[in-house]
Amino acid sequence: MPTLIHPTAIVDPSVCLGVDVEIGPLCYVGAGVSLGDRTRLHHHASVEGNTVLGADCEVYPYACLGGKTQDLKFKGGTPGVRIGDRNVFREYFTVHAATNDGDFTRVGNDNSFLAYGHIAHDCVIGSHVVASNCVMLAGHVTVEDHVVIGGYGGVHQFCRIGAHAMLSATAKLVHDLPPYFIADGAPAVVRAYNKVGLERRGHSTEQIERVRRIYRILYREGLNRSQALEKLAAHENAATPEFARMLDFARKSERGLAPAP
Repeated sequence: MPTLIHPTAIVDPSVCLGVDVEIGPLCYVGAGVSLGDRTRLHHHASVEGNTVLGADCEVYPYACLGGKTQDLKFKGGTPGVRIGDRNVFREYFTVHAATNDGDFTRVGNDNSFLAYGHIAHDCVIGSHVVASNCVMLAGHVTVEDHVVIGGYGGVHQFCRIGAHAMLSATAKLVHDLPPYFIADGAPAVVRAYNKVGLERRGHSTEQIERVRRIYRILYREGLNRSQALEKLAAHENAATPEFARMLDFARKSERGLAPAP
Protein backbone atom coordinates (compact mmCIF):
# COMPACT_ATOMS: atom_id res chain seq x y z
CA MET A 1 0.00 0.00 0.00
CA PRO A 2 1.16 3.62 -0.40
CA THR A 3 2.65 5.65 2.44
CA LEU A 4 -0.12 6.83 4.77
CA ILE A 5 0.28 9.90 6.97
CA HIS A 6 -2.69 10.85 9.12
CA PRO A 7 -3.66 14.52 8.75
CA THR A 8 -3.17 15.12 12.48
CA ALA A 9 0.41 13.81 12.49
CA ILE A 10 3.32 16.27 12.52
CA VAL A 11 6.05 15.19 10.11
CA ASP A 12 8.99 17.49 9.44
CA PRO A 13 9.55 18.13 5.70
CA SER A 14 13.14 16.86 5.99
CA VAL A 15 12.10 13.38 7.16
CA CYS A 16 13.20 10.53 4.88
CA LEU A 17 10.38 8.02 4.41
CA GLY A 18 10.67 4.58 2.85
CA VAL A 19 7.89 2.95 0.87
CA ASP A 20 4.59 1.92 2.47
CA VAL A 21 5.30 3.73 5.74
CA GLU A 22 2.28 4.35 7.99
CA ILE A 23 2.20 7.28 10.44
CA GLY A 24 -0.88 7.33 12.63
CA PRO A 25 -2.93 10.05 14.31
CA LEU A 26 -1.11 12.64 16.45
CA CYS A 27 2.34 11.16 15.81
CA TYR A 28 5.45 13.36 15.82
CA VAL A 29 8.37 12.72 13.44
CA GLY A 30 11.09 15.31 13.80
CA ALA A 31 13.80 16.75 11.58
CA GLY A 32 16.62 14.39 10.72
CA VAL A 33 14.61 11.19 11.13
CA SER A 34 14.61 8.34 8.60
CA LEU A 35 11.89 5.66 8.62
CA GLY A 36 12.43 2.43 6.70
CA ASP A 37 10.08 0.64 4.35
CA ARG A 38 6.78 -0.57 5.81
CA THR A 39 7.51 0.83 9.27
CA ARG A 40 4.39 1.72 11.21
CA LEU A 41 3.93 4.37 13.89
CA HIS A 42 0.75 3.90 15.90
CA HIS A 43 -1.12 6.95 17.18
CA HIS A 44 0.83 9.32 19.48
CA ALA A 45 4.20 7.69 18.76
CA SER A 46 7.25 9.97 18.50
CA VAL A 47 10.54 9.61 16.62
CA GLU A 48 12.95 12.53 16.78
CA GLY A 49 16.57 13.63 16.56
CA ASN A 50 19.30 12.02 14.49
CA THR A 51 17.44 8.71 14.33
CA VAL A 52 17.31 6.02 11.66
CA LEU A 53 14.64 3.36 12.03
CA GLY A 54 14.89 0.35 9.74
CA ALA A 55 12.30 -1.56 7.74
CA ASP A 56 9.21 -3.30 9.11
CA CYS A 57 9.45 -1.74 12.55
CA GLU A 58 6.39 -1.04 14.69
CA VAL A 59 6.20 1.75 17.26
CA TYR A 60 3.21 1.70 19.59
CA PRO A 61 1.38 4.63 21.24
CA TYR A 62 3.40 7.06 23.36
CA ALA A 63 6.73 5.37 22.67
CA CYS A 64 9.50 7.91 22.09
CA LEU A 65 12.61 7.06 20.08
CA GLY A 66 15.63 9.31 19.61
CA GLY A 67 15.21 11.70 22.51
CA LYS A 68 18.14 13.65 23.90
CA THR A 69 20.45 11.78 26.26
CA GLN A 70 19.85 12.22 29.98
CA ASP A 71 23.62 12.11 30.55
CA LEU A 72 24.69 15.37 32.21
CA LYS A 73 28.00 15.17 30.29
CA PHE A 74 26.23 16.07 27.05
CA LYS A 75 28.07 18.97 25.38
CA GLY A 76 26.00 19.42 22.24
CA GLY A 77 26.28 18.19 18.68
CA THR A 78 24.12 15.61 16.94
CA PRO A 79 24.60 12.18 18.49
CA GLY A 80 21.83 9.81 17.50
CA VAL A 81 20.14 6.44 17.38
CA ARG A 82 20.50 3.67 14.81
CA ILE A 83 17.82 0.95 14.83
CA GLY A 84 17.70 -2.04 12.52
CA ASP A 85 14.79 -3.94 10.95
CA ARG A 86 11.71 -5.66 12.34
CA ASN A 87 11.84 -4.19 15.82
CA VAL A 88 8.76 -3.71 17.99
CA PHE A 89 8.58 -0.94 20.60
CA ARG A 90 5.48 -1.21 22.77
CA GLU A 91 3.65 1.55 24.63
CA TYR A 92 5.71 4.24 26.39
CA PHE A 93 9.05 2.63 25.53
CA THR A 94 11.95 5.10 25.21
CA VAL A 95 15.31 4.98 23.42
CA HIS A 96 17.71 7.87 23.97
CA ALA A 97 20.46 9.18 21.74
CA ALA A 98 24.14 8.80 22.53
CA THR A 99 25.97 11.48 24.51
CA ASN A 100 28.95 12.50 22.38
CA ASP A 101 28.71 14.10 18.96
CA GLY A 102 28.99 11.46 16.24
CA ASP A 103 28.16 8.53 18.53
CA PHE A 104 25.02 6.38 18.38
CA THR A 105 22.83 4.26 20.58
CA ARG A 106 22.47 1.08 18.51
CA VAL A 107 19.75 -1.56 18.24
CA GLY A 108 19.95 -4.60 15.94
CA ASN A 109 17.16 -6.56 14.26
CA ASP A 110 14.12 -8.62 15.26
CA ASN A 111 13.85 -7.37 18.83
CA SER A 112 10.73 -7.05 20.99
CA PHE A 113 10.72 -4.31 23.62
CA LEU A 114 7.65 -4.37 25.84
CA ALA A 115 5.84 -1.45 27.46
CA TYR A 116 7.40 1.19 29.72
CA GLY A 117 11.00 0.06 29.21
CA HIS A 118 14.06 2.23 28.53
CA ILE A 119 17.29 1.99 26.54
CA ALA A 120 19.66 4.72 27.69
CA HIS A 121 22.41 6.59 25.87
CA ASP A 122 25.20 4.67 24.10
CA CYS A 123 23.70 1.23 24.64
CA VAL A 124 24.44 -1.46 22.05
CA ILE A 125 21.64 -3.99 21.68
CA GLY A 126 21.99 -7.05 19.46
CA SER A 127 19.29 -8.99 17.64
CA HIS A 128 16.47 -11.33 18.70
CA VAL A 129 16.32 -9.75 22.15
CA VAL A 130 13.14 -9.84 24.24
CA ALA A 131 12.88 -7.19 26.96
CA SER A 132 9.74 -7.50 29.04
CA ASN A 133 7.74 -4.71 30.64
CA CYS A 134 9.59 -1.98 32.55
CA VAL A 135 13.10 -3.21 31.71
CA MET A 136 15.65 -0.45 32.37
CA LEU A 137 19.05 -0.41 30.66
CA ALA A 138 21.42 2.28 31.92
CA GLY A 139 23.99 4.03 29.72
CA HIS A 140 26.65 2.11 27.80
CA VAL A 141 25.03 -1.29 28.43
CA THR A 142 25.73 -4.02 25.86
CA VAL A 143 23.18 -6.78 25.24
CA GLU A 144 24.21 -9.50 22.81
CA ASP A 145 21.94 -11.64 20.61
CA HIS A 146 19.09 -13.89 21.81
CA VAL A 147 18.93 -12.42 25.31
CA VAL A 148 15.74 -12.42 27.40
CA ILE A 149 15.23 -9.89 30.21
CA GLY A 150 12.28 -10.34 32.54
CA GLY A 151 9.91 -7.63 33.73
CA TYR A 152 11.41 -4.85 35.86
CA GLY A 153 14.92 -6.15 35.18
CA GLY A 154 17.52 -3.43 35.66
CA VAL A 155 21.07 -3.28 34.30
CA HIS A 156 23.79 -1.02 35.70
CA GLN A 157 25.71 1.24 33.34
CA PHE A 158 28.59 -0.35 31.38
CA CYS A 159 27.40 -3.90 32.15
CA ARG A 160 27.28 -6.54 29.42
CA ILE A 161 24.89 -9.45 28.88
CA GLY A 162 26.22 -12.31 26.77
CA ALA A 163 24.39 -14.09 23.98
CA HIS A 164 21.65 -16.57 24.92
CA ALA A 165 21.61 -15.38 28.54
CA MET A 166 18.55 -14.58 30.62
CA LEU A 167 18.10 -11.98 33.35
CA SER A 168 15.12 -12.83 35.52
CA ALA A 169 12.26 -10.54 36.43
CA THR A 170 13.03 -7.83 39.03
CA ALA A 171 16.75 -8.70 38.95
CA LYS A 172 19.40 -5.98 39.35
CA LEU A 173 22.53 -6.71 37.31
CA VAL A 174 25.69 -4.94 38.47
CA HIS A 175 28.26 -7.30 36.87
CA ASP A 176 28.63 -8.82 33.42
CA LEU A 177 26.29 -11.75 32.81
CA PRO A 178 28.15 -14.38 30.78
CA PRO A 179 26.57 -15.98 27.72
CA TYR A 180 24.26 -18.97 28.13
CA PHE A 181 23.51 -18.37 31.82
CA ILE A 182 20.50 -17.32 33.91
CA ALA A 183 20.89 -14.69 36.63
CA ASP A 184 18.42 -13.68 39.31
CA GLY A 185 18.36 -11.54 42.43
CA ALA A 186 19.33 -8.07 43.60
CA PRO A 187 22.21 -7.95 43.06
CA ALA A 188 21.91 -10.68 40.43
CA VAL A 189 23.82 -13.95 40.75
CA VAL A 190 24.16 -16.80 38.25
CA ARG A 191 21.85 -19.65 39.22
CA ALA A 192 21.74 -21.97 36.18
CA TYR A 193 22.55 -22.35 32.52
CA ASN A 194 19.81 -21.53 30.00
CA LYS A 195 19.01 -25.08 28.92
CA VAL A 196 15.42 -24.43 27.82
CA GLY A 197 16.37 -21.31 25.87
CA LEU A 198 19.16 -23.15 24.04
CA GLU A 199 16.84 -26.03 23.18
CA ARG A 200 14.25 -23.64 21.80
CA ARG A 201 16.86 -22.01 19.56
CA GLY A 202 17.94 -25.33 18.07
CA HIS A 203 21.17 -26.05 19.91
CA SER A 204 22.21 -29.68 19.75
CA THR A 205 22.58 -32.01 22.71
CA GLU A 206 26.36 -31.79 22.32
CA GLN A 207 26.33 -27.99 22.36
CA ILE A 208 24.16 -27.87 25.46
CA GLU A 209 26.40 -30.40 27.18
CA ARG A 210 29.40 -28.17 26.52
CA VAL A 211 27.54 -25.24 28.06
CA ARG A 212 26.77 -27.39 31.11
CA ARG A 213 30.47 -28.18 31.49
CA ILE A 214 31.35 -24.49 31.28
CA TYR A 215 28.76 -23.71 33.95
CA ARG A 216 30.10 -26.37 36.32
CA ILE A 217 33.70 -25.20 35.92
CA LEU A 218 32.85 -21.54 36.47
CA TYR A 219 30.24 -21.89 39.20
CA ARG A 220 30.15 -25.34 40.78
CA GLU A 221 33.72 -26.60 41.28
CA GLY A 222 34.79 -24.14 43.95
CA LEU A 223 37.47 -22.53 41.78
CA ASN A 224 38.27 -18.86 41.92
CA ARG A 225 37.69 -16.92 38.72
CA SER A 226 41.30 -17.11 37.47
CA GLN A 227 41.50 -20.84 38.12
CA ALA A 228 38.19 -21.49 36.38
CA LEU A 229 39.17 -19.52 33.28
CA GLU A 230 42.53 -21.29 33.12
CA LYS A 231 40.73 -24.63 33.28
CA LEU A 232 38.36 -23.57 30.50
CA ALA A 233 41.27 -22.44 28.32
CA ALA A 234 43.06 -25.78 28.83
CA HIS A 235 39.95 -27.88 28.30
CA GLU A 236 39.75 -30.32 25.40
CA ASN A 237 36.73 -28.36 24.13
CA ALA A 238 38.42 -24.95 24.38
CA ALA A 239 38.27 -24.42 20.60
CA THR A 240 34.54 -25.09 20.32
CA PRO A 241 32.24 -22.10 19.74
CA GLU A 242 30.71 -22.34 23.22
CA PHE A 243 34.01 -22.37 25.10
CA ALA A 244 35.55 -19.77 22.80
CA ARG A 245 32.58 -17.41 23.26
CA MET A 246 32.80 -17.70 27.03
CA LEU A 247 36.56 -17.12 27.14
CA ASP A 248 36.32 -14.12 24.83
CA PHE A 249 33.51 -12.63 26.92
CA ALA A 250 35.51 -13.08 30.12
CA ARG A 251 38.63 -11.49 28.63
CA LYS A 252 36.65 -8.38 27.69
CA SER A 253 34.85 -8.07 31.01
CA GLU A 254 35.54 -4.82 32.86
CA ARG A 255 32.95 -5.11 35.63
CA GLY A 256 33.70 -8.75 36.42
CA LEU A 257 31.49 -11.77 35.83
CA ALA A 258 28.31 -12.15 37.84
CA PRO A 259 29.05 -14.32 40.89
CA ALA A 260 27.56 -17.58 42.11
CA PRO A 261 24.84 -17.52 44.79
